[in-house]
Amino acid sequence: MVQPRRKLPPLNALRAFEVSGRRLNFRAAAEELGVSQGAVAQQVRALEDQLGLMLFQRLPRGLALTPQGAAYLADVTRAFDTLGEATGRLLARPDAVTISVTPTVAAKLLIPRLAEFKAALPDVELRTVATEALSDFDRDQVDIAVRLTRGPFPASLEARLLFRQELVAVASPHLIKGLPLPLTADALRKLPLLHDAVSPWPLVLRSREKLPGAVFNHTTLALDAALAGQGVALACRAFVAADLEAGRLVQVTDATTVIEPVYFLIRKRSSSPRKAVDAVWDWCAVRLSLD
Repeated sequence: MVQPRRKLPPLNALRAFEVSGRRLNFRAAAEELGVSQGAVAQQVRALEDQLGLMLFQRLPRGLALTPQGAAYLADVTRAFDTLGEATGRLLARPDAVTISVTPTVAAKLLIPRLAEFKAALPDVELRTVATEALSDFDRDQVDIAVRLTRGPFPASLEARLLFRQELVAVASPHLIKGLPLPLTADALRKLPLLHDAVSPWPLVLRSREKLPGAVFNHTTLALDAALAGQGVALACRAFVAADLEAGRLVQVTDATTVIEPVYFLIRKRSSSPRKAVDAVWDWCAVRLSLD
């Protein structure tokens, strides 16, 4: 048999004692608690019996705390105050919504838009989990997920297409300075190529051989290397759109390749969805979508 971690008297008895100690009258305590005077007296007597101590002296016109009762009342009151403050802080927190996204979606799409998100939904606390692993909405307590996947989806899930994988080759303007753009396939092969875990370079360059170059386990790392001028990266247009617009990266070929799977916004269907989850879902569907 597992022993309880804390050795506590019944909370109802402690509550009856705390109120009686403040009011020094069973009748007044009963009125505050909304129960009978006899019930309060019985709870306090049961607590005294369990502790083996007298907490009150019963007087003709009320109660008086014993020295042990006065000391115990101070500690019990402090404990109830702590519980009350914790409950108040919990209720004062904004609605929390947990979204699970891939690391690249987090770094390239979500994090740059957090200020915009806060301005649009100031009362929502967004909790972001960056992982490639599949999410179990119940076990992982995830409200919304963004995943690279394929349909169809089970009836228990709601899914919305965010964007397709349109691959573009990008590099730092410093790396390709002086080279005529767009680059040909042969010119690309002469530059250092940056690979992520999927590494679709052989598909794009129609090569049956393994192509040399640095390999990273996340696309965002390959893109960081491209930004640093270390080579040419192949990435989904959605992840480099902001860098292309700002001139930090340059699209080095005109050719693009669209591949499967695609990025979906996914959540569990609910007969009574939370308003905060609905609000985040709608915001993501607009601000993270390219379709």
